[in-house]
Amino acid sequence: MASMRDIKRRRDSIQSTGQITKAMKLVSTVKLQKAKGKAESTRPYFDLMYETVCSMLAKSGNINHKYLTAGESSKKAVIVITANRGLAGGYNSNITKLITNGDIPKEDALIYAIGRKGKDTLERKGYTIQADYSDVIDNPLYTDAKAICDEVLEAFTNGEIGEIYLAYTSFKNTVVHEPKLIQLLPVDAKQLQSDANADTTPMNYEPEEDEALNMIIPKYVCSLIYGALIEAVASENGARMQAMDNATSNADEMISDLSLKYNRARQGSITQELTEIIAGANAIE
Repeated sequence: MASMRDIKRRRDSIQSTGQITKAMKLVSTVKLQKAKGKAESTRPYFDLMYETVCSMLAKSGNINHKYLTAGESSKKAVIVITANRGLAGGYNSNITKLITNGDIPKEDALIYAIGRKGKDTLERKGYTIQADYSDVIDNPLYTDAKAICDEVLEAFTNGEIGEIYLAYTSFKNTVVHEPKLIQLLPVDAKQLQSDANADTTPMNYEPEEDEALNMIIPKYVCSLIYGALIEAVASENGARMQAMDNATSNADEMISDLSLKYNRARQGSITQELTEIIAGANAIE
């Protein structure tokens, strides 16, 4: 059985840890409220952008365009959005598992990392890190999403990559966060058509369809990347708040258990001292 000193030292250590996790939970709660509000206020724009592109392609018939057909290269760009910090439960590992357990071969994947946790994990597993945008996740801006979009689109247009994917965590609510891996390019026109409304009024382009799609599809891709960044920040803080809440609860349970063990050890020590005193007094008599 552990000594009273060992039990007390462990209990004090857990109390200190519990205070830290409680403070981190409060910080994450405040950040979550801010990120949640931003995600909810920006989501209508991105939903409308997606619906607009769906409707447009559904009414366009068969279009032969560079953004609608896969490139000749077997390389696939994967934009991976994780966090720069840990202590968020399975938030980071769930995203990396989408890549490592997915259908994209390791030798064909070019990782555009947003977040050091995902970058470090995938790098250790032998994936090629094509670019690192880890600082972006601290305070994502639309200009950051556009810079990333421009780089991957240039690589796609030049034939360096044949497909573009996006891995991020979708924010449903405070406790529900869903890791997703979606294909950005080539745009799956058939899938978008199935997601569109039933209205099949033919689409007329002004100017020509190539010029229109050259303007619209990059904005569509950029919007999805920025929306993913905003939702990822909200999901990260929600996951960290839950993780710290669970850690604080576990610390309270351990402190209660150690306090009980400490009191038992203390009572045993007092009983032993009394027994020794009584035995000594009897021996003198």
